Amino acid sequence: MKKLLQEDPIILDRVIVNSYSDTPLHVAAILGHIDFVKEILRRRPEIAQELNLCQSSPLHLASAKGHIEVVRVLLSANPLMCLARDRNGLTPLHLAAIKGRIEVVKELVHAKPDAARVIVTQGKTILHLCAKYCQIEALKLLVNNIRDQDFTNCKDSVGNTILHLAVADKQVETVKFLLMESAMEVNSQNLCGMTAMDVLIHSWIDVRDEEIGETLKCAGAFKSTENNSLVQINHNITSPSSNLSYEHRDLSSNVKKNSREKMFKQKDDWLEKK
Repeated sequence: MKKLLQEDPIILDRVIVNSYSDTPLHVAAILGHIDFVKEILRRRPEIAQELNLCQSSPLHLASAKGHIEVVRVLLSANPLMCLARDRNGLTPLHLAAIKGRIEVVKELVHAKPDAARVIVTQGKTILHLCAKYCQIEALKLLVNNIRDQDFTNCKDSVGNTILHLAVADKQVETVKFLLMESAMEVNSQNLCGMTAMDVLIHSWIDVRDEEIGETLKCAGAFKSTENNSLVQINHNITSPSSNLSYEHRDLSSNVKKNSREKMFKQKDDWLEKK
């Protein structure tokens, strides 16, 4: 490389102007060739912000591969690349978390704490990605370092918290860790009105569910219907006109009961016909 640079001192400039794919820095970063990375950045530090066809920077590639020394050198050249998004809307920190590159996650969060709050598609946070890809160590690190209740309880576009996702995916260890966190809202409801307990009941498949269920109960979790009952009871006790509405509630209850019976009969008829 040094010989090529001696023969053509502006070869790296030509790469920056004409490259439509990976630059030499991309290649050095993904392979972990730290000497090449240092030499290229010494001569042309601006190349650290160049993107390839996937809109990935060299920092994206080094972070995904877990090359911690390369990550440090790239950060020293341009720390703002922590916030750069690739074609999928992911930052280097997202990729490091998804791949479980714990040391890289530490380095990136230390360099740019705001990178942990970047939202991706469908309103997912980096914690949602950790839960989705079963990266509990990365999740623990982020929760313990950020220490923000809103961050821990953030919901995606359908209202799911990371507890909803962990319960649905039967991640026993993740559920136990989250319920140890006082900041975790155990009865938060998604847009379907489901709590984590509701998600568990609707996806009950094996022995792990029993352990998760006991853990949720110990943390004070309950079904959304139980929550509504508690709210209604509280309303009846505190409302001055509550003693006037029993007849109306009984009538409403009978209507709902008849509707449910009709619905189940229709389902049975459909099944019988099939």
